Amino acid sequence: MKSWQRAGLALGVGVVVVAVTLYAALQWYLAGSQHLDFFEDEIAAFEALPAPEGRPIVFVGSSSIRLWNTLAEDMHPLPVLNRGFGGAQMSHVLYNAGRIVTPLRPRAVLVYAGDNDLDARTGKSATVVVGEFQELVERLHAEVPDARVYFLSIKPSKLRWARWPEMQRANRAIREWVRGDPRLHYVDVSTPMLAENGRPRDDVFLFDGLHLNATGYAIWSDQVRAALLRDEERG
Repeated sequence: MKSWQRAGLALGVGVVVVAVTLYAALQWYLAGSQHLDFFEDEIAAFEALPAPEGRPIVFVGSSSIRLWNTLAEDMHPLPVLNRGFGGAQMSHVLYNAGRIVTPLRPRAVLVYAGDNDLDARTGKSATVVVGEFQELVERLHAEVPDARVYFLSIKPSKLRWARWPEMQRANRAIREWVRGDPRLHYVDVSTPMLAENGRPRDDVFLFDGLHLNATGYAIWSDQVRAALLRDEERG
């Protein structure tokens, strides 16, 4: 076997090993992340932070919140805290709300979850997401009755486009449900992320087709900040 053939074979074997390793890691993460305490280290780290002054606006949810590095700048002058963690599902937010949200006595809570829940591999449905969000709201208001709660609509993405109909079902159900309580709000970030052909825009995602780039976060910022400022002025 010639040297270039050996090199090619070695490269091919290396690629296979990396692919198998990545696949195994992904499967481990997917299985492990279904457990409610999977993100315990991140939750404990939040608990160790000093308590903020006053009553903040808490953003909680999955990596779309966690990776929002310009959140404080984008929401200025509103006093916001980022409590996004891991690849959280609605169940994780519900499970940890009593540790990282209600102790802060927030005047408002913005929730982004449901995206990971409706990954095709979890087996979850829109009904599950809606039910857990309703339970989360009940739990938040049991501790902080006057807190405003905002549901940030589940976004359309290239990676999970096949699940968009189920995500739309969750969005519609929650949008309808929040109308019954003036403390509850639905923020539509989904529509501005769609192109004229009804599919996700090409310019709002990172390379993975799931997480937002600066353009995507600019869309979110416009929608969320406007809603928060409107309600802050109303008191």
